[in-house]
Amino acid sequence: MLTLTEWKSMRVSVLAITIAASFLPQLVAAQGTPVADAFRDFAQREGKNLVASAEMMPADKYSFKPTPAQMSFGDIVAHLVEGNDYLCGTIGGTKAPARAKITGADKKDVLLGQLKESFQFCDEALAKVDDSKLSEQLPFFGGKTRSRAAIMTIATGDWADHYSQSAIYLRLNGLLPPTAKKKEGE
Repeated sequence: MLTLTEWKSMRVSVLAITIAASFLPQLVAAQGTPVADAFRDFAQREGKNLVASAEMMPADKYSFKPTPAQMSFGDIVAHLVEGNDYLCGTIGGTKAPARAKITGADKKDVLLGQLKESFQFCDEALAKVDDSKLSEQLPFFGGKTRSRAAIMTIATGDWADHYSQSAIYLRLNGLLPPTAKKKEGE
């Protein structure tokens, strides 16, 4: 049997826990969405770099590939468009816009236009993503499911890989990639 002092102490503890638990949702909301915010920032930065790379590559070099087994520069751009629509649409729970089918052999202006549009779609699709559903399982290639966080990680890796690939292709053609250029004041 509890003494009066123990009972009062327990009652105060239960009351304190109840009050703390009632403020937990506000506390979590006040923390923001650090993962989703960081992901959106990365997507915008990579989009800017990938578009700048596509703009820098001369139109007659879109068919360039270092070896026969590798993708051409145009293939990279076409792949990014398709990947952006799929990955950003999946992450954001949004259907990608209908686009004319492109290949790496299409003209630079067509590829560049769709690349810009695909990153604009990413900005829109990712705008409402927050940290509350990072563990939600989403359909992924081949009927598999992955968590939203896993697909976000795959997207960041894909953008980084293709920017690196694009930067190498630019350098092999005597051009300095966007991130290697000095900014004013440096």
